[in-house]
Amino acid sequence: MFAALLLGSTLAAHSAPESIVSIPLPGAVRWDYVSVDPQAHRLYIAHQDRVEVVDVRSRKAVLQLAPAPGVHGAAVAKELNRVFTSDGAADEVGVFDLNTGRPTGTVKVGRRPDAIVYDPSSGRVFTFNGGSNDVTAIDAKSLKVVAASIPAGGTPEYAVSDGKGHVYFNIEDKSELAVMDTRSLAVTRRFSLAPCEEPSGLAIDARQRLYSVCRNKVMVISDPSTGRVIGQADIGAGADGVAWMDGKAFSANGRDGTISVVAEVAPGQFRTVETLPTARGARTVAADSVLHELYTPTADFKPDSAQAAQTPHRPEAIPGSFRVLVIRQPAAMR
Repeated sequence: MFAALLLGSTLAAHSAPESIVSIPLPGAVRWDYVSVDPQAHRLYIAHQDRVEVVDVRSRKAVLQLAPAPGVHGAAVAKELNRVFTSDGAADEVGVFDLNTGRPTGTVKVGRRPDAIVYDPSSGRVFTFNGGSNDVTAIDAKSLKVVAASIPAGGTPEYAVSDGKGHVYFNIEDKSELAVMDTRSLAVTRRFSLAPCEEPSGLAIDARQRLYSVCRNKVMVISDPSTGRVIGQADIGAGADGVAWMDGKAFSANGRDGTISVVAEVAPGQFRTVETLPTARGARTVAADSVLHELYTPTADFKPDSAQAAQTPHRPEAIPGSFRVLVIRQPAAMR
């Protein structure tokens, strides 16, 4: 359910989502990041060795970007008619035609590229390489590597662009956030995200504030212009993704099978105002702010064995059960 904010910290009555739709997708039951082109209403889902492209209005797959071995994410450069994929198993970026899905090239990058971002201000694509703890910058037009190995200062995780010449990324093993100038390629600032531990997903709002979700069940809100944490909120367990929409941040909690809805209830005070049921394993999320919908991929899982239940692990998914859940926000709560 979603809640609307009234004056101060008072919350309106709860209201259920209009609908939760499941879009089944055939193939492997391994996935990672999901992202949205809200103008085209296309959803890009990293799906083991391919990227599935779904028209969220028709709820149907329209393209498949392959091969993309060990893909973690996709970045769209609409003015170049290109989609870029971070192919973690090949240490490269795949390049695809935006309209046909046809592969048009590859670019070698650092080891195990994870997050990928296109920055329109500089016309560059950035990969955040978890195996070599660095960032690779590529000219999106010429496909030439501008900088092969920019030190990240730790293990880089998810990243976002502000569209104005900055890319922000979480540093998982240091519990820090880094700011990169996309033209000079210099990391101009890094700062602690304490009390966050092992930040993963990252989102940005219209005021350029950043939302990091963390292993210790907390979302941290920071101001990259000052390098300060300005707030925090408790969230569910197993969050790996977060999205911003309609004045709220949505944390996808894969271990709990929930989404924590975080809002600023008073200046500088953030709180989880709703907890939405999703499904176990739904740990990444994207939002279409035009359609007011959330998208989170998951699958069904085999029952845990007694031994496995005692240790942190990723449960075994059931073949053929991969799907994307669509959660629509009620009009009254937008």
